[in-house]
Amino acid sequence: MKIRYLLYIYTVIIVLTSAVKDEFTALERQQISIETPGLFDHSDAFTIDFGAYRTSDFSFPLPVGKAIIVNGTEMEISSQKGDAVKAMFDGKVRLAKHIAGHGNVIVVRHDNGLETVYARNAENLVKVGDKVEAGQTIAIVGGENGRTFLTFYIMVNGGRLNPEMLVFPKSHKLTRRTLMFKLKGKNVETIVVGGNQKTGKATEQAFYPLPDAKVISAYGKRGGRMHSGVDIKTKPNDDIFAAFDGEVTMSQRYAAYGNLIKIKHKNGLETWYSHNSKNLVSVGDKVKAGQVIALTGQTGRASTAHLHFELRLNGRAVNPSTLFDHNAHKVKEDVYKSFQKTGKLRNK
Repeated sequence: MKIRYLLYIYTVIIVLTSAVKDEFTALERQQISIETPGLFDHSDAFTIDFGAYRTSDFSFPLPVGKAIIVNGTEMEISSQKGDAVKAMFDGKVRLAKHIAGHGNVIVVRHDNGLETVYARNAENLVKVGDKVEAGQTIAIVGGENGRTFLTFYIMVNGGRLNPEMLVFPKSHKLTRRTLMFKLKGKNVETIVVGGNQKTGKATEQAFYPLPDAKVISAYGKRGGRMHSGVDIKTKPNDDIFAAFDGEVTMSQRYAAYGNLIKIKHKNGLETWYSHNSKNLVSVGDKVKAGQVIALTGQTGRASTAHLHFELRLNGRAVNPSTLFDHNAHKVKEDVYKSFQKTGKLRNK
């Protein structure tokens, strides 16, 4: 009887060990891009409200690094040898191994349904099945060809996302959006459905066009002439974001404006972005609030690299400060909500 009991206990241990070991299939342990089992079993869409995330719920993967977007789907973060690579969100390690062309790679499957990939590591510090928390060190940064950097990207159901949908590469902060991930055939569409930079409340998305900028020239009369917008400045070639969802109606060099983008929005609203070093969208493009549309520059009549931003309603210039708080770098939510209902801008 005692022997039978011990055999039973041994069998239970073996079964439990196998269950933990087989939590990820062989393919999931070997392949970076693979569909997430069960992700869309109960619905063809799910949402994540990043505006509700606490500081402890998120970490930029290489906090001391300098990030750039490559090919619209991955982030290359330059750093120094020995720097720590951090998990972006809570989750569980799905893959941790050396893969040809990627070096030492870690894939973390997160509790929110996304997966993050950390490649070209000098050393992986976690193994498959490990639970990790946001901000936990999971690897040491590596690189190649004498350069030290991390290759990082975000996936949903095996497909890559534009990292800028979630994070600001330069400030290393979350965008505070609410995103919907909708299954369409074999692809997943990412849709901004709400949120704002401050609170993440479910309103139609609005975005400050140049986060962390300072005003260098306000709207109004300037030197005997009318300055029909506001000049805001950070640094050359900084990301410029679409303020609202809309359609690009102009993207070209235009007189003293230099490289200019015009975007048409709802209720007769239009936004202009000028002096850009490079326009990244074309006429007819549908853009989302918070999408990178251009880089700051000094084209046209400009004494320094900056963004000249105009707000127009039914063709007439409106003071951007009516709708935007330049100190807080956000939309005036009560004014914007009122405008959405009435089509009129009233500064409260």
